[in-house]
Amino acid sequence: MATRARSDERSRPSTRRSSSAVRSRRGRRPLTARRRTGTGVSRRRALRRRWVATLSVLTVLGLGYVVMFTSLLGVRSVEVHGAHSVPGDQILAAAAVPDLKPMLLLDTDEIAARVTAIPGVATVDVSRSWPSTVDITVTERSPIGFVAGRDGFHLVDSGGLDYKTVQNKPERLPELQVAVVSPEDAVTRSVVAVLATVPEPLKGQIAVVRAGTPGGVEFTLTTGKTVRWGDASNAERKARVLGVLLTREGRIYDVASPELPTVS
Repeated sequence: MATRARSDERSRPSTRRSSSAVRSRRGRRPLTARRRTGTGVSRRRALRRRWVATLSVLTVLGLGYVVMFTSLLGVRSVEVHGAHSVPGDQILAAAAVPDLKPMLLLDTDEIAARVTAIPGVATVDVSRSWPSTVDITVTERSPIGFVAGRDGFHLVDSGGLDYKTVQNKPERLPELQVAVVSPEDAVTRSVVAVLATVPEPLKGQIAVVRAGTPGGVEFTLTTGKTVRWGDASNAERKARVLGVLLTREGRIYDVASPELPTVS
């Protein structure tokens, strides 16, 4: 009998479930609920991205408005560099930089053009120094000689430009005796080119420079002697030859052709 009872128990299907299976089924949410939860998270993420994008655009627009249309980053000071003979107040007046104008709206090329119109200024560089300063750096013209006129003494720079008139005769500058003083004149260009290439020791001895043709430049030295120099070529060699020739007695020293120099 005992044997049959055990056999019957084995033949009946078991109604017990493992504890792990029960826990697994209890913890598992329905598929529909999971889908709904995932859709909600995706919508919140998309909404968050839209808000971030909107705020980013608004921030950029706000910064652009502040920079371009308000005086927060406007001009508050203008500094001039490199001016010596040209008064700084004259440069500031010519530059005419509007006070409190937004820095980004400044036309630096236009400002530079106005300053370059000053006769004694050769080049101009205008730059922004954030947050509120404009820097104007000038290179002044340097005289290489002068031309005597009825209204005074006209200073001429290395480009052949007559850029300024003074009332007192310039010291340590040679007088230029040419028919026309102009950067477009071939004789003027030759004269200033010669003066630019003459060695300094000799340049300090030149009192007058004259020329009738581009290749016919000649000097009168402070000693009264005349040097026929020619054009701007072979300047160092001409200077060496002239140094030897000046030890000889004479009035005219011709080194236009340094291979065949003459003294007369």
